[in-house]
Amino acid sequence: MSAHLSSLAWTLEEFLDWERGQELRYEFDGVQPVAMTGGTLRHSVMGMNLVVALDRRLQRPCRGFRGDVKIKVAENRIRYPDAIVSCADPLPLDTDILPDPVAVFEVLSPSTAAFDRTVKAAEYAATPSIQVYVMLAQDRPWATIMRRTPAGWEEAAVEGLDAALALTEIGIAALPLRELYPAE
Repeated sequence: MSAHLSSLAWTLEEFLDWERGQELRYEFDGVQPVAMTGGTLRHSVMGMNLVVALDRRLQRPCRGFRGDVKIKVAENRIRYPDAIVSCADPLPLDTDILPDPVAVFEVLSPSTAAFDRTVKAAEYAATPSIQVYVMLAQDRPWATIMRRTPAGWEEAAVEGLDAALALTEIGIAALPLRELYPAE
């Protein structure tokens, strides 16, 4: 969830200089900072489960990161996905912007789902390094997968706790949805 901070147009450099001095996280929509607000415990558990499940399966140099790492996407925008995979080698540890994200994951919230499915999907599709974008519903085991193909950006979905994500872009044959959703 987010809230706009001001109506003044900023440059990416102005935003990055300002944001690095803030205690809270802000995304940048290409014009101004957008304050990031908190989520539910379910959202947090799903994000953590996702990073753990990814990390157990990824082969180096690929690594999974939580939503406290930012990425630069198309049109000089800054986003904080819930989870990200980068295969940059070597990985520069002295930066606060994760280079070359390959896979991006968002846990959908009722208040941000439409934005994640439209605006963020377009930004991620326009970012050449991003090969796959996965959106996870919070209210049921359901994932929408958008992947880059030679024909363009294609969408698929998987549903149910017995379903699995095939993420060949990052070398993962099967990531069961059961591992991502909290036990009820």
